[in-house]
Amino acid sequence: MKIVVIGGSGLIGTKLVNNLRQAGFEAVAASPSTGVNTINGAGLAEALAGAKVVVDVTNSPSFEPAAVMEFFQTSTRNLLTYEAAAGVAHHVALSVVGIERLPENDYFRAKVAQEKRIKESSIPYSIIQATQFFEFVRGIADAATDGNRVHVPPVLIQPMAADDVANAIGRIATAPPLNGTVEIGGPELFRLDELIRKVLSAHHDPREVLADPHARYFGSELSERSLVPDGNAQPGATRFDDWLGGSTK
Repeated sequence: MKIVVIGGSGLIGTKLVNNLRQAGFEAVAASPSTGVNTINGAGLAEALAGAKVVVDVTNSPSFEPAAVMEFFQTSTRNLLTYEAAAGVAHHVALSVVGIERLPENDYFRAKVAQEKRIKESSIPYSIIQATQFFEFVRGIADAATDGNRVHVPPVLIQPMAADDVANAIGRIATAPPLNGTVEIGGPELFRLDELIRKVLSAHHDPREVLADPHARYFGSELSERSLVPDGNAQPGATRFDDWLGGSTK
């Protein structure tokens, strides 16, 4: 079975393509670096020819409000149009847990619009909402840094390893379409400030982490459970401390 991974050169896409190939599937990594562009359609018809499943793990190159909305709207519209022409039987998209809870967040609004287009399409689909990745925790800290202090709200977060994200996507992509949404997350709950302290400490980063209930998370003020699944998430296997120990060797 041919499975095309749109965004196949990125963090999740690379892992997913490797997993699928090892499992015996014909997995194609499609991205601008391989001549496939979902914005202008270049290379899409050729890449999707004969594909039964398309997995979209792309991300916007810009997080500017208008740009991120334009990216997800245009890219998803083009993908679904070309998939319909190619006879694709399953569209799989990676999204984010909690996007419907933070409507003032420009990125999350764009992901909501992307999901809406997928649900309105005639192509059977599976939407996978994932929690934040372990690999991006330092980026969260950087975005919340003012001088030598990191201001973050002490809300709950249930992050997961990128390897576990790729494993979950592969499992869902090779099964029948859900025609619905599934949440995936890590095996442990943390407070966001606690998690960032762990990461900075492991990397001998001297920044001070301050728990501020009103600190913004990429422009949004969070409630206690804004970033965590509703309770029925499929859990990843990797514990944070195990991953952190390996990442700092």
